[in-house]
Amino acid sequence: MRRLHSVPLLVAMLALSTAARAATQPPPDPGAYFRYTNCTPAPYQCGQVEFDLNYPFAVDGVARPDYCSSPGHRLFCVNNTLTIDLSTGASFQVTGVDYGNQALAVIDQSLAHEPACPHAYRNTTIDAAAFAYTDRDRFLTAYVNCTGDTRSSLPPVHDAFACVAGGRSYFMLDNGTSAPEDVLGLGLGVECSSILVVPYDSAMADALATGNATLGGAVRAGFTVRWKAGDGWCGGCQASGGRCGHDSRAPGDHTCFCPGGQVIGSCPSSSGPKKVSKKTITAIGSSAAALVLFLLLVVVSFLYIRKRRQYKMTSSSRLLKYSNSGGTPRSRGGSDLESDSVHNLQTHHFAYEELEEATGGFCDTRELGDGGFGTVYKGQLRDGRVVAVKRLYNNGCRHVEQFVNEAAILSRLRHPNLVTFYGCTSSRSRELLLVYEYVPNGTVADHLHGHRAGERALPWPLRLNVAVEAAAALAYLHAIEPSVVHRDVKTTNILLDADFHVKVADFGLSRLFPLDGATHVSTAPQGTPGYVDPEYHQCYQLTDRSDVYSFGVVLAELISSKPAVDVTRDRDEINLAAMAVGRIQRSELEQLVDAELGYGFDEATTKAMTMVAELAFRCLQQNSEMRPPIREVLDGLRGIQEGGAREKKYDVVVVPRSPNTVHAPWDSMSTTPSITSSA
Repeated sequence: MRRLHSVPLLVAMLALSTAARAATQPPPDPGAYFRYTNCTPAPYQCGQVEFDLNYPFAVDGVARPDYCSSPGHRLFCVNNTLTIDLSTGASFQVTGVDYGNQALAVIDQSLAHEPACPHAYRNTTIDAAAFAYTDRDRFLTAYVNCTGDTRSSLPPVHDAFACVAGGRSYFMLDNGTSAPEDVLGLGLGVECSSILVVPYDSAMADALATGNATLGGAVRAGFTVRWKAGDGWCGGCQASGGRCGHDSRAPGDHTCFCPGGQVIGSCPSSSGPKKVSKKTITAIGSSAAALVLFLLLVVVSFLYIRKRRQYKMTSSSRLLKYSNSGGTPRSRGGSDLESDSVHNLQTHHFAYEELEEATGGFCDTRELGDGGFGTVYKGQLRDGRVVAVKRLYNNGCRHVEQFVNEAAILSRLRHPNLVTFYGCTSSRSRELLLVYEYVPNGTVADHLHGHRAGERALPWPLRLNVAVEAAAALAYLHAIEPSVVHRDVKTTNILLDADFHVKVADFGLSRLFPLDGATHVSTAPQGTPGYVDPEYHQCYQLTDRSDVYSFGVVLAELISSKPAVDVTRDRDEINLAAMAVGRIQRSELEQLVDAELGYGFDEATTKAMTMVAELAFRCLQQNSEMRPPIREVLDGLRGIQEGGAREKKYDVVVVPRSPNTVHAPWDSMSTTPSITSSA
């Protein structure tokens, strides 16, 4: 103990000596990274619009490197009018730029003028992958240049203006209670040259409803769009002192330019040149006594935290060792289905130091994301293999169990569409680490509705192939003995390699089924909201059909490009599964599918997407007995991929199931089911 107390004092004295030397001379300025400097926000003005030009925008005619902006976000200034193309060939005037809310105030230029007879109008559309409407926007339907005798009562269809050619134009607000054809008599003697959907600002809603504003006035008032570039990461980069950017070599990365170089995510706290003024130097020299006390506290706290951390690492390793010796980290009285597999686990054991070296000391810039119960880092082993290393969050029993569970399951799996497991650290290691192959092309979720959706790298044939390969991986899991239920099937757990082939990952929540013929395992529901089998959630009975339900949500995502849960959607459509079932039942498939994939334009694509939607509908049945086995889903998808050669009608046959059940211990002491939202 005497030696322990002497260490802080010695360190404090050395630190004070260093601080005193630093006070006599300012540190050298190494200069900032050139991309950081080149991407400095710059004042810009076009006509009446003024703002500091910054990511994600570039301005045509302004010399600024492309890496300072995001593709598809170029502004144009012509005759003091600022414009942007929000979709292919659609030019919008920009009247305001709000970086705080990532918002643009825009006007559809094709509708900005009010001719006597607006026969050339078109629908107002925006690129949904790059921009989104806001809660300030409302929509109206315009009926342009209508001829014939309309019916006597017009509200809620409002008279817009007369056309020189003898026709009239009308509009209906999106909250209208009557269908326009009932009011105007469309198809019953009344014909309109164009029917358009137009967004407008909610501030104009009352004026339009009361007739105090015209259609042209509302359109000229414009509406608001929010840009998606930088969602979820750019704010963190800027808060850390960095500047957001784009790397064409790795377009999916969260590129952040820091004073000290380029990183992914946020700048390290120590990055960048630090300049010390004369006043600061004087202040440092005059506060030496206070610095001694402060450093004493810091050093003592550091030593305490380090001792605690070493204790936690040791205890987590003891838990892993105990599990590998045939025990279980769960409370006494429980029996774990995975214990036997862990006891017989045969896989490569990595040294902690090797993985620490491979990941650059688990550097923040190497972080790939969240892996359910740990953070995943990119690394390179000494033999040259590029790997993904999952690092356990903490030493809680539940996390250690998931670590052991994933290692036990993955060590016995071999399939081209499952992520390859290279090994883990041993029970004697200071930390618990899992090592997998590195899959470079992100997740399916990234490409469908995440930060890489704007690349449009997943056309329909590739999406269909993703469905086939993911189903093949699940069919393999359900067919081996003992079978495996993944329990967390979702698009963020479906990785894509460089050739867009599927690698299903993350088996921390998976379950092995026993070989005694049981049809389900009774256990507390876990999984991700939007994907969890409702019957499993209600009855606590996990079956292979629980994976089928989750896969049905994946199919719905593949055809719609929509996330499984979106709180900005209508209340009854927040959950994509509910939206998909409802729209398929009502024969409104065109309102579900992503039209940009070719639905409605290409006959083969339309047929294939319709058939995949029918498969998704069957997978999403509330009653698990009504869902097809994953093997049948796989056969159906392959038939669709082969051009319908295997197309057939399925009759639902309810097969009596064995009453056998296996009771597994609860995953927590809480009586409330645990639903995790982590990836």
